[in-house]
Amino acid sequence: MNNRVLFTTCLLALVFMTSFCDKPAWGFFGHRLINRMAVFTLPNELTGFFKKNIEYMTEHAVDPDKRRYATKHEGVRHYIDIDQWDKIPFPNVPRDFEEAIIKHCRIRFIAGKDSLYFDKQLTADSVVLSTGHFGGVRLALSYPIFVKYWKKVIKPLYYEDEWRLSGYDLDELFNTSYFQQNKIDVLIEDHFSEHGIVPYHLEATLAKLTRAFESKDKAAILRISAEFGHYISDAHVPLHTTTNYNGQLTDQVGIHAFWESRIPELFAEREYDFFIGKAEYIENPRDFIWNIIIKSHSNLDSVLQMEKRLSRTFDADRQYCYDERLGRTIRIQCPEYADAYTNSMGSMVEDQMRASIHAVGSMIYTAWVNAGQPVIEDVNEFVQIAEEPIVPDKNVKARPHDN
Repeated sequence: MNNRVLFTTCLLALVFMTSFCDKPAWGFFGHRLINRMAVFTLPNELTGFFKKNIEYMTEHAVDPDKRRYATKHEGVRHYIDIDQWDKIPFPNVPRDFEEAIIKHCRIRFIAGKDSLYFDKQLTADSVVLSTGHFGGVRLALSYPIFVKYWKKVIKPLYYEDEWRLSGYDLDELFNTSYFQQNKIDVLIEDHFSEHGIVPYHLEATLAKLTRAFESKDKAAILRISAEFGHYISDAHVPLHTTTNYNGQLTDQVGIHAFWESRIPELFAEREYDFFIGKAEYIENPRDFIWNIIIKSHSNLDSVLQMEKRLSRTFDADRQYCYDERLGRTIRIQCPEYADAYTNSMGSMVEDQMRASIHAVGSMIYTAWVNAGQPVIEDVNEFVQIAEEPIVPDKNVKARPHDN
């Protein structure tokens, strides 16, 4: 065992001592580990505060996963089915969130009981809406003006069940009387978010954390940082970048938890090297975030193909074993099979975990720098944060990530 791995093993033993006395819930191990290790990458000005509150950073790393069953808006923040839209390096996927929604939305007009869709044409310079109904109409507008209007008027509707604009709104925007004359309202249908928004959510969360640092709101800093770490880590998982997120399209159901949870649980503590140095300031967060997505997706073929080939060389009873988890018996990949799979991928899982840790630390550090590097008073203060209950909603259906 080399010195770095020995150092990591000792450090892991120390940092897990208080938080992992009990076996962690299924799928939570990696997120807790990444958040905890990220604290040690932070600069001296932040280390004291985050170390004092490291238990919060660790335990609440999994809150976003718990919320996946509490609100329909949570699940899409964890992934992006980028192969739904394009191929690496995804030139046809707008990096601006509103522009991505605009590109893939549908615009439906409502006139009494009639409901029809406008034809929508977008260029870098213009937006054109047209229809042959109601006497026919062709409406054109500068694309930059449309985007500006969207961000002011339509963006605030994002969490509403219906994005509805009155005829008055549209007539004012397009400088026409068409909509009011024909008694037309417009519904805008978002067909982009359902395929995942994680890179856009990371950018929004960075801004949110920056504001928390600016206001020196310690509880908000910790809460947002803990959850930020979760989403950053998710973006590093290849299966969070594809429509085939759980191998359901290639007869590999369960591969998501196999790659993301089972392998780290078996090998991270004793084999992975988490000596990764200090967090770094990110000059261009948007490029940084999209490079994470590109790197993750570039690993996808190997994740799927290597497991598929390996499964043909192992009998079923050597692929799956039974284990006790939280008082129940579950079917899970055997250690021998997991070892063969991780060896076939080389250091991929370790590399992605290391990159996650460094990215979490670097994003927190970047938010702090962008906030003006505020001094956190009483760095040794243990911050009491009121627990917000997460209540599952039976109507919310989350993606199946477990075996």
